Amino acid sequence: MSLARSWQVLRKDLRLGPRSPIVLWALVIPVLITLLVRGVFGGLFAGEPRLGFVDLDGSAVAVELADRDGIELHPLADEDSLRAELTAGRLDAGLLLPEGFDAAVRAGESPLLQLWYAGESVPADRAVLTAMIIDAVRSLTGVAVAVDVEVVVLGDEVLPIELRLLPLIVLYAVAIPGGMVPAASLVEEKERGTLQGMLATPTTLGEVLVAKALLGIILSVLAGTVTLAINDAFGAGPLGIVLSVLVGAVMMALIGLLLGAWAPDTNTLFAAWKGVGVLLFLPAIFFIWPGLPMWPARWMPAYYFLRPAFAVSVEGATLADTVPDLAIGLGICLVLIPAVVAAGRRLERRLVTGRVEPDRRDEPDREPQPA
Repeated sequence: MSLARSWQVLRKDLRLGPRSPIVLWALVIPVLITLLVRGVFGGLFAGEPRLGFVDLDGSAVAVELADRDGIELHPLADEDSLRAELTAGRLDAGLLLPEGFDAAVRAGESPLLQLWYAGESVPADRAVLTAMIIDAVRSLTGVAVAVDVEVVVLGDEVLPIELRLLPLIVLYAVAIPGGMVPAASLVEEKERGTLQGMLATPTTLGEVLVAKALLGIILSVLAGTVTLAINDAFGAGPLGIVLSVLVGAVMMALIGLLLGAWAPDTNTLFAAWKGVGVLLFLPAIFFIWPGLPMWPARWMPAYYFLRPAFAVSVEGATLADTVPDLAIGLGICLVLIPAVVAAGRRLERRLVTGRVEPDRRDEPDREPQPA
């Protein structure tokens, strides 16, 4: 197998890609969906977390927090006002600094720090705020201090709908360019007879399949990362997000090759994609309605790149937290490779025996030649 010949096929596909309605549809629709969600719900991520605080003794912690970037600070007069703002959803978190807090910390004591979160606050924001507050307390002495933190959640812990839609948007951005584009490209090559023409040269079917897979991976990673970037959804672990999108892109590209090698024509491909798409997109439903049991989603391949992306973007997870799911997703990709190889061999046999005929409907009718 020659990677140089695969690269030539890939270059041809990338050059012709902008002319293809499927490629444009695959790249533009995720962005349009994102803009629609942002217009309706005000953005998947509202920006900096909002922290309200009540300072009963002029604490230096409040001054330290005011000097930090990345949070919106809202001073309030009393505890009742803080509770009201949190309950109304106008704040993500609230901090109550009691009298004598600074003196107790400097004296080596372990004072109680009350930290309240709104039920609909984002877990990633909670992690950021907690780390900032603990670091601000540490600045009082310059060393690690022991502080008893009492965390209270006000209201039901339900993520906003715009956050629960994130897996669906990511899945669309990854699955359509990664799966549908290489499948449609391969079927189009068969219908037009250009695949048979390429195989008449030194180019092998394996090299063509590698090029189609790379096409899907490139477009999928591009669409996925751009969609997440538009929503500022990379969180504190961008590497985890990139790896999740990459695993999903490879998985979808391999599934696309299986469909493209099997489908004899475009109509059959679209019909098959509708059926396969139900299984591919089903895991997103379990994120939209978190009350559903999650175990059925674990039987579906897309879960193993959606879950890591969701965990990093929304829940503030680290790359280490996502390794088990990413490893399973990578394992699914490795299992799909032999299936693609077998499908390619079957397609090659069909091409050799002439069972895959080019579509000649666009060719002009020819008069029969006299004997």
